Amino acid sequence: MKITELRVTPIALKDPPLRCAMGVHQPYALRAVIQLFADNGLVGLSECYGGKRFLEELEAARPFIVGADPYALNVLEAQVPSLRAFGILEVACLDLIGQATGRPVCDLLGGRFRESVPFSAYLFYKHEGAWGKSYHRKEALTAEELVVQAQELCTEHGFQSLKLKAGVLEPTEEVRTIFALRDTFGPDTPLRIDPNGAWTVETALAQGQRLKGVLEYYEDPVKGTEPMAQVARALGIPMATNMCCNGFSEFPDNVRLGSIQVLLTDHHVWGGLINSVKAAKVCETFGLGVSMHSNSHVGISLLAMTHLAAAVPNLTYACDTHYPWQPDEVIRGGKLTFVDGSLLVPTAPGLGATLDQDALGQLHDDYQRAGIVERDDRIGMEAMTPGWRPKVW
Repeated sequence: MKITELRVTPIALKDPPLRCAMGVHQPYALRAVIQLFADNGLVGLSECYGGKRFLEELEAARPFIVGADPYALNVLEAQVPSLRAFGILEVACLDLIGQATGRPVCDLLGGRFRESVPFSAYLFYKHEGAWGKSYHRKEALTAEELVVQAQELCTEHGFQSLKLKAGVLEPTEEVRTIFALRDTFGPDTPLRIDPNGAWTVETALAQGQRLKGVLEYYEDPVKGTEPMAQVARALGIPMATNMCCNGFSEFPDNVRLGSIQVLLTDHHVWGGLINSVKAAKVCETFGLGVSMHSNSHVGISLLAMTHLAAAVPNLTYACDTHYPWQPDEVIRGGKLTFVDGSLLVPTAPGLGATLDQDALGQLHDDYQRAGIVERDDRIGMEAMTPGWRPKVW
């Protein structure tokens, strides 16, 4: 089996005005759909970020992937200039191999350890509308409104754990939101808060003292391995990250300092699914927990995440996903369905996805009309509040 063509299609997904430490989501989230065509008629799929830099990295990989054997992943990893680009192409190669051998991707990663993968409700402070549009979920800029949002997501999808994207409002209000969620959902519902590194060490310590015994884990309240270690030592709350450990070379400092106790893997960043399995094994060696980071995505990435999580025994925390926030889909059959907050691990060969070419074409048209080439959450906030800048609380 040889790869005969690489096709990269940038798309724009409708995205509501969700708040984060860097501002507010733009009306479209950028993604790219990758198709690898093989000489036996099979097509392997993958999905990644759709910003200009990712597209350039994929284009630089073209001379190495076209004509390659999809089984020769070690050679490809050595040749492709960008590890991120290799990781995205690796997913499509594994999809090809799975289809060719009649095995689901999780079997190529060591076999399924679990039959379903739990995901967490991803909660955001949110505006009612922006850019002349309104969205299907109500405004949520207070603790009480966030509770309503959480109830809706849990009713619709059955999520059993809750994560709050913080770094947006006064830290005391965000912590009040966590307590309101605990009061509503009960002390047995796992809770997480993620200020995206927008708090000082002093703030993280003060708010962390209030949250001891309440949080499942404390995600990136501060930036950097040493500040994270300082907070971890003082509080004893498990610290999680997708910011201060995003590659194998960053493990030594994090382990030596004790900066994290839970790694949020992301195959889009770590160089694919096999490297993410290896990262989880390193975590097992040093007694670190494993979960999974998310960004706005459609079903191709969600299926890749599900296969990965199914094959990692020590991934014991529910994974993040933005999926309920995006109404668009590019795979046949429409949006995937959560059951009790989990996805069943596919048994079909490969990823288990077939591309809906009409939907792909429509979302590519949206990309061409959107006029966005890189994500920049500051733009929307500056439009709403002239002179707005990200704040460290």
